[in-house]
Amino acid sequence: MKTTFLFGVAASFAVLVISCKQAETASEEAPLSEKTSADESMKNVLSSNAAVQNPNDKRKFIRKADIKFKVKNVAQSTYKIENAVSKFGGIVTSTDLQSNLIDKKQTKISADSTLQTIKYSVENNITLRIPNTKLDTVIKSIAKEIDYLDFRVVKADDVSLQLLAADLSQQRISDHTKRMQDDIDQKGKKLNDIADAENEVLNKKEQSDNAKIQNLAMHDQIAYSTVTLAIYQNETVKQELVAIEKDNQAYGNFGLEIIDGLKTGWGILASVIAFVVQLWSIILMALLGIFIYRKFLKSVKPA
Repeated sequence: MKTTFLFGVAASFAVLVISCKQAETASEEAPLSEKTSADESMKNVLSSNAAVQNPNDKRKFIRKADIKFKVKNVAQSTYKIENAVSKFGGIVTSTDLQSNLIDKKQTKISADSTLQTIKYSVENNITLRIPNTKLDTVIKSIAKEIDYLDFRVVKADDVSLQLLAADLSQQRISDHTKRMQDDIDQKGKKLNDIADAENEVLNKKEQSDNAKIQNLAMHDQIAYSTVTLAIYQNETVKQELVAIEKDNQAYGNFGLEIIDGLKTGWGILASVIAFVVQLWSIILMALLGIFIYRKFLKSVKPA
């Protein structure tokens, strides 16, 4: 009976230990699971159907994204974003990393040192050009750096008709210019105003070139999406001890002036005491002389 009782107690204790261990494991894994879920949720928030091109769709889109968010550290997040953009074939066309001073004050804490307190914020405005097919991938990669999302705006403008209009306009101008050039070559001197005709041809060629450049610029915007990021971090406070020259009037700290005065007076008093102590032998001899005079010489009366 005793053995059975002890075995039952041991078994119950083992079950209790295993249950506690499983509870601890579950509690340790829960935050990681929650964090992973939060990261996936942020990726889904940044993701957008406006950033996805259907391979079977013949339409052409110019995609743009504007995102503002808070990060833990602006400088570190900037490097990671730039690396991600480079990895997927994009380029950084602009980055403006700067610190903005919010407040600055100096507090005198001793006669020769000051505590300098600076409050500042760090922000960066970044412009990216990303291959159209990689836009959603890069946006999801950027989501890893987000601590708080202010806003996300993704636009996809259909420019299929604009491209068609530009192509037709360029073709018309080119055909008209060719016909005018042929007329000049065929008629030669029969044209009354050859100079005016040449100028007209030149103007048409310029219009054709401008239409071609505009067309190429539109194709470039289609091939590379533009992403504008505004990132920032919490306000940062930096404190630093700065050595200063002794100048009580610089900060007007009345308490420190009193302390400095007491220190100076004590220094003078200590110097006087030290000087007097150095004359102890002379003082002792003088006191001894006075004692002898009062004890012996003063009691001796003249005859």
